[in-house]
Parts: sequence; C-alpha cells; structure tokens
Amino acid sequence: MILHFGIFLGFQLLGEVLSRITGIALPGPVIGMGLLAALLLWRPPIGTAIEGTATGFLSHLSLLYVPAGVGIVQYLDQLSEIGLPLAAALLGSTVLSIGVGALTFKYVNRLRGVADETPA
Repeated sequence: MILHFGIFLGFQLLGEVLSRITGIALPGPVIGMGLLAALLLWRPPIGTAIEGTATGFLSHLSLLYVPAGVGIVQYLDQLSEIGLPLAAALLGSTVLSIGVGALTFKYVNRLRGVADETPA
C-alpha cells in the first residue's frame, strides 16, 4: 500500500515538475493523472495491483471537500462581493454541461443505430 501511495504521489510530483518546467497551463496533478492513465493503459497489471489502494482513496473522497469548505469560510468577505456572478457562472456552466452531455449521448446513440426514446 505504501508503494501504491508512492506511485500516486510520484506521478503528481512528475506532473508538477513538468508543469513548471514547460509552462503548460495545466495543473501538475492533472498532468500526473494523465501520465498515470497512460502508464495504466500501457501496463494493465499495474492497474490491478493498485486497484485496492485507489478504491480506498475513492471511498474517502469526501474528505477533500473539507479544505474547500474552509476556503469558502476564509474568503467569505470576498464571496459576498462576487457571490452572485459566481453563482450565475456555476449554474450556467452546470446547465450547459448537462445539455452538451445529453446531446453527445443522443449523437453517439444515433451513430450506433440505437432508437431515440425521448418523448416528442
């Protein structure tokens, strides 16, 4: 399990290093996650080896919301100034994401030849 943590953190560190050296406008953890995904596609047995640890991470994913909540409380004065535009942006992007996802799903089903079952 410690080796698996090392793999996860090593890829995060590698992503951070690549992000800072190259100046790519992507966060280091995102780059590291992409590199880890590429490794898992290239060497599937590694994926089965770290599956238990990854499942453990996912079962405690809600703990990651604690720092976000603390950040909201810490910047509450700024949030009162930009709260309405921020809420509008969040609502708009959520509606847009759901709509694009639905249209993509419909398009893929049409390509696969699956009948459209949405009511007219």
